[in-house]
Amino acid sequence: MAAQHDPHEETGPHDDTGPFGQPLFEDPSARALRRVGVIDVGSNSVRMVVFDGAARSPAYFYNEKVMAGLGKGLAETGLLNPEGAKRALAALRRFALLAQGMNVHPMTVVATAAMREAKDGPAFQELVQRETGLKIWVIDGDEEARLSAQGVLLGWPDARGIVCDIGGNSMELARIGDGKVGRRATSALGPFRLQQVQGGPKKRRDHIRAILKSLQGDLKSTNERIYLVGGSWRVIARLDMERRAYPLTVLHEYRMTPKSVIDTLDWIATSDLGLLRARTGTSAERMELVPLASEVLRELVDIFNPSEIDISSYGIREGMLFEQMSEKLRSRDPLIEAARAAEAAQARIPGFGKKLYNFIAPLFKSSPPERHRLIKAACLLHDTTWRAHPDYRAEACFDNATRANLGGLDHPGRVFLGLALLHRYKNSRSGSRMEPLFRLLNDDELMEAEVLGKAMRFGAMFSTDEPEQAGSLHWSPKKRVLELRLTALGTGLMGEVAQSRFSALVQALKATPKITLDNGAARHEEDA
Repeated sequence: MAAQHDPHEETGPHDDTGPFGQPLFEDPSARALRRVGVIDVGSNSVRMVVFDGAARSPAYFYNEKVMAGLGKGLAETGLLNPEGAKRALAALRRFALLAQGMNVHPMTVVATAAMREAKDGPAFQELVQRETGLKIWVIDGDEEARLSAQGVLLGWPDARGIVCDIGGNSMELARIGDGKVGRRATSALGPFRLQQVQGGPKKRRDHIRAILKSLQGDLKSTNERIYLVGGSWRVIARLDMERRAYPLTVLHEYRMTPKSVIDTLDWIATSDLGLLRARTGTSAERMELVPLASEVLRELVDIFNPSEIDISSYGIREGMLFEQMSEKLRSRDPLIEAARAAEAAQARIPGFGKKLYNFIAPLFKSSPPERHRLIKAACLLHDTTWRAHPDYRAEACFDNATRANLGGLDHPGRVFLGLALLHRYKNSRSGSRMEPLFRLLNDDELMEAEVLGKAMRFGAMFSTDEPEQAGSLHWSPKKRVLELRLTALGTGLMGEVAQSRFSALVQALKATPKITLDNGAARHEEDA
């Protein structure tokens, strides 16, 4: 397994003061995770992922999956599927060579239900090591549940509820909360297993319900949030999007109500799976398992009575990355760290995002912490698409924010961040091709995203070095007065374009402008 870490180990000097803290990628222990390679040998698929960079939010340097079907028929024969074993071995040969070419070593290789249950699992394990040099760690159901739950925590640090990870031959559950994994349970509710249940749909339903009631009793879960992990669940969520004509087809942190899930399961049951597969780009191997996974999900919703059902694209592979992080690294905000990494790699002036945030922060004094983290992220990302053609820069910003692989960011948060970045480069959003996505925000959120974008647009133009040396913003929300106090330097920087962008910000705030010369005294206007 992955190397154990000491949560009390110091990782070098650091300064976590201020609204951002020290960027994670400057931390020596983070640099040690520069390239982390993992392979997940599952019952249905074999996947290799190489995580790149030290941001707290995982960056996928390489990601390849083969639907080998290693566990197909296992419940009936007790053996690995012969064709699946051939495909899995070929995939692992390739993955070993790819890892060598990328200089990723050692690779952490974990196998789950199929390998631990098959009589010929140990022989296949030895064959793989002999032919590829890869050592496979076969983990039990409890460990599989723990790693999968850690994957959810990697992208969702404040997650609280039950993680439910479905594979081909098993389904694991784990309780999470306060950044920790609690009680775990494993079951034989994978679709390959359910294919072997005799007696038709009614017998299968009784079988599923009996197991789920036992699991519910073990975990004592009712009316909690459930986080779904696994390819079959992701397909069902993608079909839920299709049925609802949902505008943002990003699966991570997609949220469903129990009623919506049941409506979608009814829709799947009466639809042509071939047509659904074509509409969503789902593989035939994956769609084959959806009907049985749907039966499990229907009973899961009925027995656990969840308050909400959320999709996590992070699971066991991300859990293995989480395993290698110190407690200090785990505690950081994945969104802010990913934005910091993007700024360092892509912005014209790395480090300016923090200065921009400090300059515009007075406009958002009353905003809650959750909003402030989006404001910080926007400031860090505000200049990361500067290489795009000016005519498309606003759209590139929006696309990057809404479709990037970012942890700790729900769908309304993605659209808020994207819209703020759109307004960083463009005054009006009218007629934008992204308009269908705007309905994920209410009117107040739309206005606040516009204000944030126009504040960044002004601040980035006002000074390219230290905006606070040129002036300061003072916002009186009750009086609706926006004051810009200029220093001597600021008077020279307040040219026509800067004045125009300040006016656009004033208009977005529906405010009265006031420009004064700061005499250097520390003055703070109190809100009326």
